[in-house]
Order: sequence, then C-alpha cells, then structure tokens
Amino acid sequence: MGRTSLVTAFALVLTVALGGSAAAATGQAGPRLTNPHPCPGRPGFTCSTLTVPLDHTGRVPGTLDLQVAAADNVTAPKGVLLYLVGGPGQGGVAWIDRLANQRLPEVAKDYRFVTLDQRGTGEFGALRCPGLQTQMGSSNIATPTREAVAECANLLGERAPLYSTDQTVADLDLLRQALGVPKMVVDGVSYGAFTAARYSIAHPRHVRKLVLDSVLPHHATAADSLYLTGLRANARVLRDACSVAPACGFDPAEDLAQVVRRRGVADGVRIFDAMVTYEFVDPTYRNPNPVGMPPGSGDIVGAVHAARGGDPARLDALLARMARGNQADPTEYSSGLQAGTLCADLRFPWGSASTPVEVRQARLDRTEAGLPERATWPYTAQVAVTQGFVQLCLPWPAERATSNPAGHLPDVPTLLVNGDRDLSTPLEWAEHEAAVAPRGELVVVKGESHSIQNRERGHAGRDAVIEFLAG
Repeated sequence: MGRTSLVTAFALVLTVALGGSAAAATGQAGPRLTNPHPCPGRPGFTCSTLTVPLDHTGRVPGTLDLQVAAADNVTAPKGVLLYLVGGPGQGGVAWIDRLANQRLPEVAKDYRFVTLDQRGTGEFGALRCPGLQTQMGSSNIATPTREAVAECANLLGERAPLYSTDQTVADLDLLRQALGVPKMVVDGVSYGAFTAARYSIAHPRHVRKLVLDSVLPHHATAADSLYLTGLRANARVLRDACSVAPACGFDPAEDLAQVVRRRGVADGVRIFDAMVTYEFVDPTYRNPNPVGMPPGSGDIVGAVHAARGGDPARLDALLARMARGNQADPTEYSSGLQAGTLCADLRFPWGSASTPVEVRQARLDRTEAGLPERATWPYTAQVAVTQGFVQLCLPWPAERATSNPAGHLPDVPTLLVNGDRDLSTPLEWAEHEAAVAPRGELVVVKGESHSIQNRERGHAGRDAVIEFLAG
C-alpha cells in the first residue's frame, strides 16, 4: 500500500466495487461509472451510467450517457466477462439476467458479467425513426421505402455517422477503463460477435478470451450486404431438416426455388425474411405446432411445398405471422440504430458509405446483371438486391467510411459456436471466421439455429462455452 492513506485506500475499494476506475477513485481524469443503483427487476446487478464522447474522433462535440449493468460479485475469481448483444439495435441490459442467471449460471459463479446498452439502443438511448420502425422492426431483410429511409436520415442529421461499430468499440474500451480491469473476456452474439471481434482487433492486449456466438465475419464484403451466403444456405438447411425422420420425400430447396420464381421478387424477399424469422420459433422448420403459435400453423417446409402444389394459404398465413413477429418497440430493437450502424459499417456493390449516392444505383445494377444463378439459388439476383441490407443503405446519405480490418483475429483463445440450422448468421460465416482465428475452435451445434447461448434447446453449445471459460 506504500504511503497511500487508509482513507484513500478505502475510497479506492469502494469506487471499484461500484464499478469505477482506479483513476477516478484517486481523483485523476478518466472514465467513470456514475449513479450506481440496483437494476430494477434484475437482482444481483448494479446499473450505472457511462458517459462517452458523442464522436470519438472529436469532430462533433457532445456526449452520450450509456446504461451499464454489472454483476455485484466484484471479486469474481476469473474477472470480468463483457457480454455484447446483437442487432445492431438491441439493448444489452434487458438480457443480462437471463444470460447470467438462467442460461449460464456455471459461468456466472466465476465471472463478473457486465453489459451495456450500446449507443443508440435500450431504455434510455434508443434512436427513434418511426417510419423505418414500422416497416422493418427487428428485421434486417424487410425492404423499407425510400421515404422511411430519408425520414430516418433527416432525424439523425449530423449524428448519423456516429453510430458505427468503430464508435462502439471506443465506448467499450472506456467501459473497461471505468471497470478498472486490464483484461476481460469478451463474449458476443450475432452482431455482438462482430463487435467483439472488432474490439479484439483494436485492443488485443485487453482481451483475455473471445467467445463468438452466431458469427458475423469481422471483415465486411459486398457479398455480405447482398446476403449471398444466407440466401444459398437456405438449400443446405432445408434439405438437412428434410433428411430427419420421417424424411420429407421431396426436395424443399427446389420447392423454394420454384415458389420464389413464381411469386416474384417482393414475395421472394418476404419468404426469405420469413425463413430467417421462423428459425427463432422452430429450428426444425417442420414442426406444425411450435411453441407460441396456434396449433397447426407451423411447418414452413410443408407450407412452401403446398404452395408449389397450388395451395398457398398456409404459406401466406406464415408470411403474415412472421412479419408481425418482427415488430418491435425501439427500446427493444431500434431500426434507426440499425440503419446508422449498417450503412456505416457494411461494404456494398457500390463501395462504402463514402460513395456518392448518385452513382450507387448504376453500380448495383451492374452487380445484379453479373450475378450467376448459383450465387443466390434457391433465390434470385433480384431478391439479393431488393432485401433490406441493400435497400436500406442505397439512398442513405454519403458519409466518411469506417474501418474495415482484414486479415486474422488476434492471437487470443477464441471459441466460435454456431448452429448448423442458422439462416441469420449461417454456419459458413463461422467457418470463414474460424479460419482466420489463430487460436480458434469452432463448435457446430447440430440441429440448432441462431444465438446458442440464449436460445439453444439442449446444452451442447453452452457446455462448450462453460468448458472454454473454465480453463
């Protein structure tokens, strides 16, 4: 302790216990967690506020207040586990109790779980774009109108470029400093896995281990914004679902291809969106009675087969139900934040966010014309260029391009977990990311879909996480 007085030492312990940094405790400038209080409805967690620059580059003045939730086991033997949720658009605080206490209690005994509502999300900070929220809700795939996109861009104004992953990564390191820890485990799901990987690349010395669940590759390409991997993965996933006894006796991928071509591009997008949404209620894709749905209203494989045979009623009902299921309040899932982040981060057939709006359509048209059938089958090139990732950002105002690091992840222990029935972040993406993780291990969870730690019906994927974090 040296010459530090007992009073100062006590203040240091108290501040760190509440989540503040050692610098803040001794009066030095630095990030702090303020206004600590019990998280409502989440026993064992303390909520507080982290104030961060609105723009970490310093070009735009101002600050943002982010809500943070941290477990009360401050002296957890294995330190801090920072958990990052997906979207982009979800707030994290609402999920932390379920993950730590219900889904991974074995991990919560050894680690101090911490999360935050990332900028533009959550109960207090969600971006609000009413038109876009109505049209897209929690969907990445639903096609918005240009009017809704323009309304959102106008509402955000000069703040629009300030919701990129680069800005969020900088927020996360201020959180680490405020917690007073040199290293932490970073665990991300879906877009959270993308953010976790980007944080590890920017701050490798501060990452003890990395968990990537339902993986989105850290390096963005035009193929990703076209969702080519996800479109093609439909054939593999549906054929796998049909191979489980009792086998279907028909080719569900061929059924899907025929129905999409018969019904046209708008319905093709709706069907793709419904497939991705349906995995959250029924990873088998064939259960006629999924939990939470009226009896007999499930089985999307059977619905597409019936539509090919001339009876579209079941498929039409499922399309309507899945679209309603995507509706969300912005505090639960902000479409405005989704737009601000995706349009800054992704790379497109026209280039990056900095590409002038007036040249984008022509470049997109050339890309569409050059896409071979195999690039999108069982869907079409028209579906690829009409779905939400593309149409959301096509008219989005040009802005400074964000970083897009290529190459390998840092040399830290990395666990990747992915369901083989996942259409939102297909297994092929996880395989690609595992190939660039020097100390990576990929665990494929058979028969499961998106968000293993939160939604897996069994325990194989969670067991892999528990074992990895126990080491």
